[in-house]
Amino acid sequence: MTFLAYRVEEAEQGMVASWQEQDVTDLPEGEVLIDVEYSSINYKDALSASGNKGVTREFPHTPGIDVAGTVVESSAEGFSAGDPVVVFGYDLGMNTAGGFAQKVRVPAAWVLKRPTDLSAAQAMSWGTAGFTAALSVQKLERNGINPDSGPIVVTGATGGVGSVAVAILAKLGYEVLAVTGKPEQQEFLKSLGANGFLTRDDILATKGKAMAKPVYQAAIDTVGGDLVSGLIPQIKPEGAVTTCGMIAGIKVEASVFPFILRGVSLLGVDSVEIPLAEKQAVLNKAAAEWQLDQLESMTTELGRSKLADTLAKVLNGQGVGRYRLNLQAD
Repeated sequence: MTFLAYRVEEAEQGMVASWQEQDVTDLPEGEVLIDVEYSSINYKDALSASGNKGVTREFPHTPGIDVAGTVVESSAEGFSAGDPVVVFGYDLGMNTAGGFAQKVRVPAAWVLKRPTDLSAAQAMSWGTAGFTAALSVQKLERNGINPDSGPIVVTGATGGVGSVAVAILAKLGYEVLAVTGKPEQQEFLKSLGANGFLTRDDILATKGKAMAKPVYQAAIDTVGGDLVSGLIPQIKPEGAVTTCGMIAGIKVEASVFPFILRGVSLLGVDSVEIPLAEKQAVLNKAAAEWQLDQLESMTTELGRSKLADTLAKVLNGQGVGRYRLNLQAD
């Protein structure tokens, strides 16, 4: 049984990638073989495809940390041929052959059942980025943040995680302030529900200060680095900052004062290794009370021939919204 896979290889001139024919016997071990309909493009995929050894150790490799498709065969209880399924995270697309292929084989412990109210295409409009956004909003809710608490800042708002976070928060009735270095995308963010806009300089003005005027009740940070450092001093008492990205840096400088004197919480968001049951609960929520009317309009669908260009765009921080890969389309 053959299929097409996007293979990234090391060559003398650097990393090269191409669509190649493979056989299912080339796939790793696992209880569930899936016929992939859609995948999605995330920053981690772009890192893997560029040869980043912090994400993927060995090449040749097939990236793609997301999959939506149908079970072809399964040796595990709970899954049968024809079942609609989704896979987010774990080692998929990192050091295990991933979703930029028409077939994947994975452990049953990685597989989620796709809700009937969520199509395969919709599931990949969410993808890991949207799933991470949902987890970030859920973290704030569990920390006592509600729509009456005050404005919520979202950094990297035009990106995959940020754009979905803006849309979820707006749907739930929060006042959303979007941070973006792309002023030409303000209309796009307004369409998602953003109430106002901030520049990076607005946030970075307080970087290095132990405390600043408390302006925001909470923030969803998607980029890391100095923006987190700038946000923490501006959070109101009992507020919170979630963080899930590192495109702007891996180090955060902060005084303990906001945490001690204002009770501010810094909440990390992991979308990779959390329990499968919690992943399933968030996926079910995406298909029900958090279903987004704007999801299709914020998603760009592409075929296989456009993948390389889109990965480069995402890697360079030029992506807007979500990108969905149709494995059956050229």
